[in-house]
Amino acid sequence: MDFHLDKWHDLKGWQGALYLTGLGGISALAFPPTYFIFILFLSFPLLLHSIDHSKNWKCALMKGYWFGFGLHTIGLSWLVNAILIRAQDFWWLVPIVSPLCAILLALWTGLPTLFYYWIKPSKKLKIFVFAGLWTVCDMSRAVMLPPNWWNPVLTGFPWNPLASTWEIPGRIGDIFIQTASLIGVDGLTLITVILVLLPLYGKKGWMIIAGTICGLALFGSYRLVEKPPITDNNTPIVALIQGNIAEDDKIANTDPRRIFQKYMQLTSDAVVQAVTLRQELGQFERPIIYAWPESSFPGSIQYDDAARKVMMQNNPDASFGIIGAITQQEPNILYNSLVVLRQPDGAIDHVYNKVKLVPFGESQPWYIPFHVVPGQVLTPGEGNVTLNLSRVSSFAPLICYEVIFSGQILDYKNRPKWILNLTNDAWYGNSAGPRQHLAAARLRAVEEGIPVVRVANTGISAVYDSYGRKISQIDWGVKGVRAVALPGALSFTLFSLGHRFIPFCLSLICIFTGVAGKFLSRGK
Repeated sequence: MDFHLDKWHDLKGWQGALYLTGLGGISALAFPPTYFIFILFLSFPLLLHSIDHSKNWKCALMKGYWFGFGLHTIGLSWLVNAILIRAQDFWWLVPIVSPLCAILLALWTGLPTLFYYWIKPSKKLKIFVFAGLWTVCDMSRAVMLPPNWWNPVLTGFPWNPLASTWEIPGRIGDIFIQTASLIGVDGLTLITVILVLLPLYGKKGWMIIAGTICGLALFGSYRLVEKPPITDNNTPIVALIQGNIAEDDKIANTDPRRIFQKYMQLTSDAVVQAVTLRQELGQFERPIIYAWPESSFPGSIQYDDAARKVMMQNNPDASFGIIGAITQQEPNILYNSLVVLRQPDGAIDHVYNKVKLVPFGESQPWYIPFHVVPGQVLTPGEGNVTLNLSRVSSFAPLICYEVIFSGQILDYKNRPKWILNLTNDAWYGNSAGPRQHLAAARLRAVEEGIPVVRVANTGISAVYDSYGRKISQIDWGVKGVRAVALPGALSFTLFSLGHRFIPFCLSLICIFTGVAGKFLSRGK
């Protein structure tokens, strides 16, 4: 495919930066909730064409950087909603919050273009080299360094991988994301980059695109024909409770009694719904669990024995209550926690402390001269766990954005039967943010072959089966409850066995194939 765009790739200075930033910006329209994936078939070939005409490595690096700057500025534009919550303090950040994040994240698109320029692969194999480099660098965004290092300066934010462009709501998305069960979201990103660069090879490239898309569709359709996993009497009926509490009310906490009473009423409605569902199914031994969202308890749940007792005694049909709360174990040390309450007195059965803290939302690097975290800086927990409750299938607890870390969400030595993700997306308003977050949860269900329950404060709460198919959902900005009889989990998926090692090896194969092809062609 000959673009004849010399006047574009020769642009210098601010004009060249604006051109590449624009290409990256329109590429972000492929992310949820718009899913305009066809834009990538234009923007990525133009990016690679421009890099091929770079005069030096600095030029190649900056072309990739500006592309990434546009990609992440638009992809994270919903962050302005979080700043508006505290506009009285940080009003000046409103127009620049997503560009500030993009300044860092753009490094991860500049590096693959730099390495690509240094390698200078042959024309036949260059798209594989670039795709491999892009994927390896993108995977590194999920590496969380120890808190005393640079985290969260440069790492620990794998938001919006290109694979999420396939996570289209409904049957079409169900089909195309099934490949993640083999190679994970990063492997799907690798395939995506290769596909969108194939137009560089003209008609032959488009034929390969058509064949690959048909292959993905056939595999996904075949996999979805499989019979759903069998459940047992320990597989719970989970009552999702979405309180739809405004973030201003949560932060100010001026009327905790009203918030508590609201959740109590919703909990009673949810448990009644769960009991009715259990009767309809004729599975009277299945346990009932109710779940509140992240940091939903308006107080100190550890020390409020009376509240915990009321929560369980008012809902005697529920075996356990799972509550999102801020807990304190030592003076000035706070945790974002998931607390499990048991019958009959509301005693605390388990506590899980969030491990991966949100950069600039829950943790703050030392070099920021002013306090940006809303409230006190939180302390991370110790690691992924599987919680085993009496007569209830084991589950993996995740809080908020921990669910976006592919291959890093489970205790793989003790494989759970379901995943529970408590979150609070009220910060992001009715924007792309909650939809992009939801897409990540759906992809985790496919990768691991385990049902995912997502309980959000303002939405979107949802339940996905082990194939990533939506079972139930409470939309954004709605106060409501849902009782869902959880399906079973798969024994394993290929990705659950090999984890991120699979897409990493595939990416290296693409890179080394291109490098080897270059030297072989020189020898001939």
